[in-house]
Amino acid sequence: MNLRNEFPHLVSYNRFVELMWICLLPLTVYMMTFRVGKCSGIRFGDSTPLEVCHTRRIHSHRVFAGLAKRGKSSTDWFDGFKLHLIINDQGEILSFYLTPGNVDDRNPEVIERLTKDLFGKLFADKGYLSSKLFRELFGRGITLVTKLKKNMKNVLMDLSDKLLLRKRAIIESVNDFLKNICHIEHSRHRAPINFLVNLIAGLVAYSFLPSRPSLFLSSLALPS
Repeated sequence: MNLRNEFPHLVSYNRFVELMWICLLPLTVYMMTFRVGKCSGIRFGDSTPLEVCHTRRIHSHRVFAGLAKRGKSSTDWFDGFKLHLIINDQGEILSFYLTPGNVDDRNPEVIERLTKDLFGKLFADKGYLSSKLFRELFGRGITLVTKLKKNMKNVLMDLSDKLLLRKRAIIESVNDFLKNICHIEHSRHRAPINFLVNLIAGLVAYSFLPSRPSLFLSSLALPS
């Protein structure tokens, strides 16, 4: 209200919500063309749930009927979508993909779209552990590095890969920034397209943050 004189033609809140859909295409093109980071050969991948309603209101929720699906995160069940991300060591978003909440992180279509035009090593959690996925990515010049499950045989791994795998939590910090600072997740959407506008706008806003989670790779250098 203090800046009302600076915006004399500001529309009402309801009208603003009605006009949001116009921004979806320009925002998406802007994000994918100008605000993604550069691939340095070291990347971190993960997915994060985007809840659209409380679990108690799943059966009465109508805004995303037929679109949102129930999925299982590392903490609990949720109803909504999954945002799949790949970032570089500077915390910059390289690629992203949105799916219903019940889509597996190892889904071939998701992985193919996320890793298109990328190279080098991809560090991820155990949810991406798959010999088939490893072979497919390796054939495209991408090495998938994950931790092993307790019942699996140990394999030799470069010390640098072990150190970088311990730094995989950087993408968890990015997800935290996106949700708590850029507010890409909330349960008050009035239409699916407004949900998409809010999501893309949050990704764009994150790319402008002056301070993002990042790694100082020089501190991880191996002794000569």
